[in-house]
Formats: sequence, C-alpha cells, structure tokens
Amino acid sequence: MPFGYIAKLSEEVSRKHVRYFNRFGLAIAADVYIKKDLNDKEKHPALIVGAPYGGTKEQGPCVYANELAKRGFVVLTFDQSFMGESGGEPRHVSDPSIFVENFSAAVDYLGVKEPLVDRNKIGVIGICGSGGFALSAAQSDMRIKAVATASMYVMSDAVRLMSPEELIQRKKELSLKRWEDFEKGETEYLPSFPEEPFDKVPEGVKEPDAEWLRFYAVKRGHHPHALGGFTTTSDLAMINFNILDHIKEIAPRPILLIVGDRAHSKFFSENVFQMADEPKELYVVKDAEHIDLYDRKDRIPFDKLESFFKNELK
Repeated sequence: MPFGYIAKLSEEVSRKHVRYFNRFGLAIAADVYIKKDLNDKEKHPALIVGAPYGGTKEQGPCVYANELAKRGFVVLTFDQSFMGESGGEPRHVSDPSIFVENFSAAVDYLGVKEPLVDRNKIGVIGICGSGGFALSAAQSDMRIKAVATASMYVMSDAVRLMSPEELIQRKKELSLKRWEDFEKGETEYLPSFPEEPFDKVPEGVKEPDAEWLRFYAVKRGHHPHALGGFTTTSDLAMINFNILDHIKEIAPRPILLIVGDRAHSKFFSENVFQMADEPKELYVVKDAEHIDLYDRKDRIPFDKLESFFKNELK
C-alpha cells in the first residue's frame, strides 16, 4: 500500500490504485481520482498530472488531482519509472526517454482501461521537471490535446547551466564515475533530503537549496520515496538530449505555462513561451515562489486550469 499523501482526500472524490506497463515493459504505479457522483452514463475529459523531478504521486500531484477531480475531470497521477511504487532497477535512475514515455503510457491506460474517459479529450499537467517531459511527450503523441505546466523545469537544460569548460569537466567526471560504479557493482545514489523530516529548515542554507528543503525536507512535503536527486551518472543522459527540440510541433494544440512571479525557475517558462508556436499563454501567479505551485491551494490557479482544459478539451 502507498505511503501517506500530503493532502487529505476529498470526501467528494474516490481514489483507486492501478498498475500498467509502459512500452519498455516497466510497471507504472498510478492513482486514478474520480468524483463520486460523476455521471457514469457519459464520457468525461481526463487529465494526467506528473510529479516534480524526483517527486512522487503522493506529493504535489495528489493536491492537483483532488481539486480537479471535484471539477469533473478523471485524473491520473503516477510515479516515474525507478521511483516510488513503479518498477525499474536500479532505483532512482533518471532517463529522459523513459520519463517522457511514461506520459504516453498514462494516455494508453486512460484511453483503454477507464470506461468513464473520453479518449479524445486527454490533457496533461506537468509540475516542475514533469513540465518539460509533458511538453516533450506532446511533441510526438497527438493523443495529448492540451498541456499545462506549473513551475516548469526543463531538465535537459537545467543540467547544462554551467560554462562550456565546466560542462566538459562534468562530463569527464561522470564518465569516469561509470567505471567506478561498474567495479563496485552498484550505481551511486546520494539522497539530498533526510529520511525523517526536519522540524524546520536549518539556518544558513542558501537559496534555492533552502527552497527545496522548505518542501521536501519538512512535514509539508516530505515523503520517504522522494529523498531528492537521482543516481549520480543519470545526468549524462540528460546532458546528451534536448527534450524540447520539436516544441513547435505541439501547435495547434494549446500550451498553458503557469509560473510564480517570485519563482527562481521562471526563466524556463519564459524561454519555452518564446520558443513555442500559438496558441500559448504565460500565466503569472502573484506572490508565489517555485514550490508554492506544488501544494498551496491558495496559489495554484485551479480556476484557470479548469477553464483552460474544459475549453480546450470540449
């Protein structure tokens, strides 16, 4: 059974745990949220919510799913491969191709296994790192009819935020690390957050590191399946790909980019907004930092998300 969720399940909503396989044969653990009085004589639009990079379905996605299910959507949240309750060994491996594929695998499941879902009305929401992966999936998977991101990170860009000289040195270090891991017979994974949550963030931690701790390392967002980071050599895979090379091919399907006005990650959404073709919208939330769009219901613009998807999936 799953560990605890960071938000209480609404009395109006049911949640069931499901498992299915992606095209690599890896088992995906997911939750499906459905409003209890949803008309079972009709088909309904569905949304897939992806967790922040290194996060799980019990964190930010459950907040989104709870609220959006109440508004009439069938909502699926999932753990990425090698994470949480999903399959894949070794644990905590990150791979852009697989992480993108898992959004399409969720579309597979909803369109075949959920009788209340209109398979022609499926949208995606990507939180943080999942924003980039969700957009990447939509580049090729035409079944995804609309995409929204919240506090987006584009991880293939994030791992390259260094000088050319630093990048070459980083690749040398990680390449040699592969030999070290192979000799040891295990892949190095160094968690970023404590196994038990802090009462408060330690003093003296600089931003944005302190911001990650304000969510993942305290009771607000701590989860034993999300202790931060991935296997050390995973960055080599991200360095080698640009997951948004074909961003213009999402059009004419719409993109909604939601970002906090104080988010340190705001530039990722601004850059994608410039790259993408219409229809697109950059929606700025007042007085919100990056992690506020993970779980703060007073900051996450659910009315905007509802109107966007109901209009675009009609």
